[in-house]
Amino acid sequence: MKHTRIRSFNTKATYPEQNLDNDLCQAVVARGSTVFLRGQIGQNLETSESVCIGDAAGQAEQAMANIAMLLKEAGGELEHVCKITIYLIDPRYREAVYRVVGRWLKGVFPVSTGIVVSALARPEWLVEIDATAVIPD
Repeated sequence: MKHTRIRSFNTKATYPEQNLDNDLCQAVVARGSTVFLRGQIGQNLETSESVCIGDAAGQAEQAMANIAMLLKEAGGELEHVCKITIYLIDPRYREAVYRVVGRWLKGVFPVSTGIVVSALARPEWLVEIDATAVIPD
């Protein structure tokens, strides 16, 4: 791991009633260049086209692909993610979206916050994910 992760855990043990397998932690200690990523949604960054209309997991997949691409462009990688925030417009999307995010961040152990909101910037967007990463010196 690139940074010190404090009290790492997997959601399988913490939330056994849910079908999740996410590697998270309670705190991250990091040194380096901080990268703040804008909230990513189900939108192709090259064309600005919304994708996976009506499919929260598909939109999460696109959001995570965007995060990976932006981190690469910034000189980093997904291992450098320290904090993610997941915004959902419906709590019923939680498991599907968290499974996608968990797959992309397997072994990373970021801190994570999940929030249910009444709406996002466009009515077709079901999920938004923002991330903060620290690229080590």
